[in-house]
Amino acid sequence: MGKIALVFPGQGSQYVGMAKDVYENNQIAKKIIDNACDALDMDLKNIMFEGSDEELSKTENTQPAIVTHSIALFEALNDALDLKYDACLGLSLGEYSALVAADAIEFNDAVSLVKKRGKFMQDTVPQGKGAMAAILGLNRDKVENIIKSIDSGIVEVANYNSPGQIVISGESKHIDEAMVKLKENGAKRAVKLNVSGPFHSSMLKDAGIKLSKELDKVNLRTPKISVVSNVNASYYENEGKDLLIQQVSSSVLWEDSIEKLLDEGYDTFIEIGPGKTLKGFIKKISSNRKMDVNIYNIEDTNSLEEFVKIYRNGEIV
Repeated sequence: MGKIALVFPGQGSQYVGMAKDVYENNQIAKKIIDNACDALDMDLKNIMFEGSDEELSKTENTQPAIVTHSIALFEALNDALDLKYDACLGLSLGEYSALVAADAIEFNDAVSLVKKRGKFMQDTVPQGKGAMAAILGLNRDKVENIIKSIDSGIVEVANYNSPGQIVISGESKHIDEAMVKLKENGAKRAVKLNVSGPFHSSMLKDAGIKLSKELDKVNLRTPKISVVSNVNASYYENEGKDLLIQQVSSSVLWEDSIEKLLDEGYDTFIEIGPGKTLKGFIKKISSNRKMDVNIYNIEDTNSLEEFVKIYRNGEIV
């Protein structure tokens, strides 16, 4: 068997109804979701299952909802199988799910932390002052050079997601200016994202400082399984508090992180949580490297049961 990495989604993958079927059909998943509600002292499951889009999309709700969905499935999977995996990583928020899967933080601590993280990120920059946009069809050098030419305001790269998909973040009016310039210079599309702030930009440094105080209150441990950090596309060497603080205002090096694992012989990736965004990114990254990989997605009861069957039959090789 080749090397297996678990990957966990970040903000943007949420949807009303998320995790409802696993709650109703799997006792282990139900327990995790109920634990999250108790840890947060709120009815998170009601927001996930039948809340409004608006309520679920509040960053302080979105973040614990996604981590809860991911870990409910992860624990259900672990209960069904003696799953062997060699690395974990997550996109932005998903790094907290990865740290739970690597036994570096307890789930209840992680879900409480990300609710606070979401609130800090939401409140640090006044509504309307910051924005983010996805830029499609330009390589990273070109994007970096063009946004550097906007010298009167903050425009930075928030995410290097996959070849030809980069997200920029910064001050609203300068993001608009950058979108025009990037399209003039060959971007196929420039799409404003429906987010509440300029995430992964220097405008969120204060959110990282507030998060630092909360991180001091929880027991962070050195991961037992290799975890790749978004900040530097390298493995955690200790409990990683500094990495989690920096992550709030640093670029997410997702493409670089997946390339690192591909170079190290990883050939199977299992996305655990809502949506299939990471599966799409990994396909593009591996295709760009002309490498064949297996990518599975576990999002609900059906995909969980399907994966369990494949794994038990020894079809992952």
